[in-house]
Amino acid sequence: MTFKTSLDKTAMGVTTAITILFAAIIIGQILMIKEEVRAFPIFISVFLFLIYFGTFLFRPINYILTNDELIIHRPFKDIIIDRNKISSVEILDKEKLKGTIRTFGVGGLFGYWGSFANAKIGPMTWYATRRNNSVLIKTINNNKIVLTPNEPEKFIAVLKGINDTISPH
Repeated sequence: MTFKTSLDKTAMGVTTAITILFAAIIIGQILMIKEEVRAFPIFISVFLFLIYFGTFLFRPINYILTNDELIIHRPFKDIIIDRNKISSVEILDKEKLKGTIRTFGVGGLFGYWGSFANAKIGPMTWYATRRNNSVLIKTINNNKIVLTPNEPEKFIAVLKGINDTISPH
């Protein structure tokens, strides 16, 4: 079963602002190159394009639950989690996410993904598109993964229904 995910207002705003900023910088660099061909503007343009395109390719699109796997679908290289390795799943409220910081990842451009941490949960990996509707999945290896399906309750119900060994919290 496929669970859709959508950007929150902050991610939409950040994505729009970064798109406009990068486009303006790249256009400015191209205009500089037309006047006099120099390597620096080319490097800047290529660098910004790679950041933007790379972020676009690794963003989470949706989550797919099969009988055996949880698949975090991305344009490039899906993340596949063996369902037997999931030890628990729960909805995260705002209180548990309070004080979360990004330690290495993306914080708004096409979503939120990468390494995050806070005092209550510890280190976690996000494949999210919003800062609400958060679902925390713990694996038997004590990895913590945060997903944000548009319908978190339904996602958890289907996840638990497919694999009855998952504990509620």
